[in-house]
Amino acid sequence: MTNSPAPSDFNVTMRKFGAPQTIIQSYQYWSVMLRPAQATLGALVLAAHEPAEAFSQLSPESFTELHGITDQIESALAKAFQNDKINYLMLMMVDPDVHFHVIPRYAQPRQFADREFIDAGWPAMPNLGQINKTDAAINQRIMNYIQSCWS
Repeated sequence: MTNSPAPSDFNVTMRKFGAPQTIIQSYQYWSVMLRPAQATLGALVLAAHEPAEAFSQLSPESFTELHGITDQIESALAKAFQNDKINYLMLMMVDPDVHFHVIPRYAQPRQFADREFIDAGWPAMPNLGQINKTDAAINQRIMNYIQSCWS
């Protein structure tokens, strides 16, 4: 892990998803951010720092770092919320910079911060249009909890 990139280093996609306030962990080539619209509990965005609009444009070093980051994401989310699966979606239709939506999947609703979070798409594709209602305070609690579970 490294310090967060300077604000001038945040690409448009990172800023759209709330960087720097939503950054949970930052690395040399990637940042893990809380997805402000929680399609499922603990939904994240994993964004590349390199200026690339195609996955193949990333450096070999970025791919190497990605391996370790996915292990840390999966461990932290499992510890935090006991998800049943994780879906990594690389859509890049609206937000062109290389990034993944990391969607923890749940067969049953989860409780967090006195709220029930559902996975409206289970067991099919994630339903990114069905959002669990949160606010800035709840999102901060989710971020803090995931950070406390990070190894």
